This record gives sequence, C-alpha cells and structure tokens, in this order.
Amino acid sequence: MEGSWRRGIVGALAVTGAALSKLRPAKAGQYPVQGSDDIMAPKSHGSTDRPVQEGLRWNVDWNTADRICSFNRHFAEYAGYWRSTAFLTEANREGETFYDSVTGKPLFEAPKGRTWEQFEKESKSHGWPSFRDEEVNWENVRCLPGGECVSVDGTHLGHNIPDSNGNRYCINLVSVAGKPRLIG
Repeated sequence: MEGSWRRGIVGALAVTGAALSKLRPAKAGQYPVQGSDDIMAPKSHGSTDRPVQEGLRWNVDWNTADRICSFNRHFAEYAGYWRSTAFLTEANREGETFYDSVTGKPLFEAPKGRTWEQFEKESKSHGWPSFRDEEVNWENVRCLPGGECVSVDGTHLGHNIPDSNGNRYCINLVSVAGKPRLIG
C-alpha cells in the first residue's frame, strides 16, 4: 500500500500547471463553503507551495504533518494522535485559534457556541479534533465535492463528516498546528 501511495503522489506531481481555485460560494448562511478539486492541483511541494512550518505547535511530528498536509488526499494521522501531543495541556481553553501548518493562516477557532469540555468530548469520541460550522474560518477553508476539507492554499485538513447535529469537520491536528503568519 505504501508503494502505491507513493506512486500516486509521483504521478500527481507529474501534472503541470496548477490552476487557481475556482470557488463555489455557498448561499448565505449555508455551509460548508464549497471549493473545486483545482485547489488541490499539484504545486511545488505536493498540493502546497512549500513544506509545513518548522517548530509546529504542540510538539506535533513534522514528517507526519508534511506528509498529511501536502502529499495526501485521503489518509489521516492515527485516531487519537492529537491526545499524544502537548495540545490538551497547552491549548487555550477560552478560545484557541488553529493555524494552517503550511501558511500560518487562521482556519478554525474553538470553542464557539459550546464549551471547551464539549469540544474536547466530541473530539475524543471521534478520534480527531472536531469542529462545527461556526468554528470554521470560511475565508481560508473549503470543502470539496467528496467531503475533503482543505485550506484555500491546498493543505489537506481532514473531512466533513456530518452527524445528527450538522456538519462536523474531522481535522488532523498536524494540519492545524501552525504558528500565525506574520503580516508585513
């Protein structure tokens, strides 16, 4: 399986000319905001323009982050990985902003519309940090037709897996452990 995954990535990288994102905005108040598969077109570093940042937050593994963020469309960090990091002891329980591990753009902010305990309980139940519509920064996040959740810059984040409470964005911690992008 590892070999076929690598062959698929090599084949994808052989495609030339990344197209710009063609966005299909949702109707007012309707989520998720949709994007096209063009967002994930091959770029200079897999689906992104560069590798993930050095020194990612919460001591997440750089190699895992780079593989998941830039050379992946379907796979995830293992279930519960986020609990093995420093996240639960270092995150701001009053409101944590989650940044793209490649670009540093803000992608999610939690908790919103619920408590930290509710956010943590739902995330533990599903195995990955789980966000709701109001916690997503829709300026920088899109969902593709198959449910893949990505940044507008091509970082693979996870998937939208709706449940009885609505949209639930099941996100890899390695994809959102970036440091804020410096403006200037």
